[in-house]
Amino acid sequence: MQLGLVGLGKMGGNMRERLRAAGHEVVGYDRNPDISDATSLADMVDKLAAPRAVWVMVPATVTEDTIFQIGDLLSEGDIIIDGGNSRFSDDGPRSVKLNESGVGYIDVGVSGGVWGRENGYALMVGGSDEHVARLMPIFEALKPAGEFGFVHAGPVGAGHYTKMVHNGIEYGLMHAYAEGYELLKASELVTNVPGAIKSWREGSVVKSWLLDLLDRALDEDPDLADIRGYADDTGEGRWTVEEAIRLAVPMNVIAASLFARFASRQDDSPAMKAVAALRNQFGGHAVHKR
Repeated sequence: MQLGLVGLGKMGGNMRERLRAAGHEVVGYDRNPDISDATSLADMVDKLAAPRAVWVMVPATVTEDTIFQIGDLLSEGDIIIDGGNSRFSDDGPRSVKLNESGVGYIDVGVSGGVWGRENGYALMVGGSDEHVARLMPIFEALKPAGEFGFVHAGPVGAGHYTKMVHNGIEYGLMHAYAEGYELLKASELVTNVPGAIKSWREGSVVKSWLLDLLDRALDEDPDLADIRGYADDTGEGRWTVEEAIRLAVPMNVIAASLFARFASRQDDSPAMKAVAALRNQFGGHAVHKR
């Protein structure tokens, strides 16, 4: 099958190689001419035979503009796939606008990171039955081998919604491992913290790929001395908590893990300053002066 692929960074570039290894023809476009197969979006579209399919893997800040630029170049019967971390609520309006000119739209949440080329990507897809069926050879090539790693989650928007919840869960899992690591570090009894983490990788109910990656990080830097305790969030955790509020779903762990990321960005927490001042006022507890 033939596919246009826009954005050949860490994810997109590896996806191109996995697809080609499976026998598909990929015409990739990237602003970096050294890795691009086409000189422009228009050139990429010209290299594709109708009906075309174009997968977009660009940063969220430019995704919508890129989608509509491509839409203006496509014809009735073509499909655009957004595989980036878009907010699910953006998908419906995009689909409506593209459908005015007969261009279809599929949203795909993609998980797998830099390991996806070797291991495959978990794909969470939103779109019509017809459009998803047409793209199944591409999805089959990208997903891991076997029965898992793919879902047609529902209509347009369902793919990114599912990926949003996936990333919210990821926030919670990572923070649970992080808190466990910190407690082990603080213990007077445990003298081999990296070894303790490593022991959980097999035979344990907490084994996971994230745990494997923590073990890998500790192999490279046993005390994580070269890493600052600062964690960004790319939006999905916030959106997950916002949906939990909208639907009145209790989400204690994921919400706490999101707020912990906010706390990581404060060199000196204003909230904890207020707590220290209050403890000093009502109980005469000592405060630490700067």
